[in-house]
Amino acid sequence: MAFRTSSGRFLAGLALTGFMLAAAGCQSGDNGILNLGLGGKKDPTAPPPPQDPKVLASQLNAYCPRVTVRDGTAFFNTMAKEVQKPKAKSKPMHKPRNKAEAEQQAADAQAAAAADAAAAAAAPDGSVNIIYQASISDVTRDCSRADGQLTMKIAVAGKIVPGPKFTPGTITMPIRTAVMHGTDVLYSQIHQYQVQVTDPSVATQFVFTDSNIVVPAPTASDYQAYAGYDETTPKATTDKPKKTHRKKAAATN
Repeated sequence: MAFRTSSGRFLAGLALTGFMLAAAGCQSGDNGILNLGLGGKKDPTAPPPPQDPKVLASQLNAYCPRVTVRDGTAFFNTMAKEVQKPKAKSKPMHKPRNKAEAEQQAADAQAAAAADAAAAAAAPDGSVNIIYQASISDVTRDCSRADGQLTMKIAVAGKIVPGPKFTPGTITMPIRTAVMHGTDVLYSQIHQYQVQVTDPSVATQFVFTDSNIVVPAPTASDYQAYAGYDETTPKATTDKPKKTHRKKAAATN
């Protein structure tokens, strides 16, 4: 009986010691490895912590700025100038001499007001004066690099829908392409693109390409490219150079 008691106590003590060692190992700060007088040194076989990701040169060389169509630049309408009809000269109003003449003057004034109201309500949005409507449906780009510069090609696809005032012929659309770096304009050009439209009953498809975009090669993926209609045109210089009059020298004998 004494041997059994002693053995039971020994086994119980061994189990308690193992539990304490396991608990100490779980609470150690060295990846679960028990610190046995190593002075807090980390495991030399542990992998190094991950570093901040950086843009690789291969990724930067493959970067091509995305083309965006800004709000309000995807459509372009041209309107015919309204031809104002000369107003009929109204008869001079005079004091009616009798009741019948007064009623006639009132009827004439009412008829003229009704005609003006009908003319104004015929096309309140001016759609009857549209020559054509143009719209951009898609944009794309292509990039290449050489000698520290980025060369871009921006393509714009769209369609032209003739309006009531359209006549077959060549139309001109102002299309602007631009590349920016933040608030810095690296490239901006407006193109007077011409399209031949022969059938006024159907829409005409078109594709415009600007292949002359050259900007400094980016050092990060932070360029912005734009394409769209732009009616802004530079003002022509109308000031004529002033003539200079030279005074004739006095004649000498």
